[in-house]
Amino acid sequence: MENKQNNSGLKAAVVVLALLFLGSLGYIFKLNSDNKKQVTELTTEKTSLENEIKAKIAELESMSNENNALKSDIDAQKAEMEKLLGELQKAKDDSASMRKYQGLYAKLNREFENLKAENELLKQQNVTLKSNLDSTNVVLDDAKRFNDTLVMQNDNLTKTVEKGSKLSVLNLNVLAVKERSSGKQIETDKASRADKLKISFIIAENQIAKSGDRKYYVQVIDSKNNILGDKETIALGGEGMSLTYSFITSVKYENKTVQVNEEVSGKDFQAGTYFVNVFNEKGENVSKTSFNLR
Repeated sequence: MENKQNNSGLKAAVVVLALLFLGSLGYIFKLNSDNKKQVTELTTEKTSLENEIKAKIAELESMSNENNALKSDIDAQKAEMEKLLGELQKAKDDSASMRKYQGLYAKLNREFENLKAENELLKQQNVTLKSNLDSTNVVLDDAKRFNDTLVMQNDNLTKTVEKGSKLSVLNLNVLAVKERSSGKQIETDKASRADKLKISFIIAENQIAKSGDRKYYVQVIDSKNNILGDKETIALGGEGMSLTYSFITSVKYENKTVQVNEEVSGKDFQAGTYFVNVFNEKGENVSKTSFNLR
């Protein structure tokens, strides 16, 4: 009787162990399937991101060949994209790596879209300038044949050249930074951390414009409608008109592209949307942009 009870207990233990073993096998199988699915998804996601970066590199290559004014900026952006692609191809196929490289790509893609817009603007201006110059040549030919309309034609010519000789301010960009005691500047989008705004833009090449010294008045307005920086007011733009600016930048223009880099220091920057305007010596708003601090 006692042997039968022992045998029954042994059989029950064997059954329990068998069930536990089968359950463990099922769990391991499911875990392995989930891991394979995740690896497949990450591989697909990585390949898709690589293809996007390759497409941007090809587009930047095309832009570089058609625009001398922005060539250095375009080539620098292309180098950044190529560097990112190389790092991505060597990276592990895990979620943390994908989040990292998707974030880096999103930042570079925003810069790419800005460059692309500036490139299209310059192409349009070049077409307009060529059209104006062609029209000027027609006017001059007509003037030789029709002396009675010479005064009117000269007036039209002057207006055409004046329009074509205006300097274009492009690629206006603002970065908020935190400057460490070592002098190293760290980019930030948090108002509480920022202690400087780095403002940059380029003055485009224009062979028609007169060379010489140029002044540009830059106005930075915070989210509370306060003007940052020097806050100096001058008469500008016509009778009775004035402008309060954050700083003045002076450049020596020699008909070639000029890069301008300035900084506005401050403390207790307010969160919200900031506006930046650039005015020439005639009081014309030649470029503007906005950015946000959180």
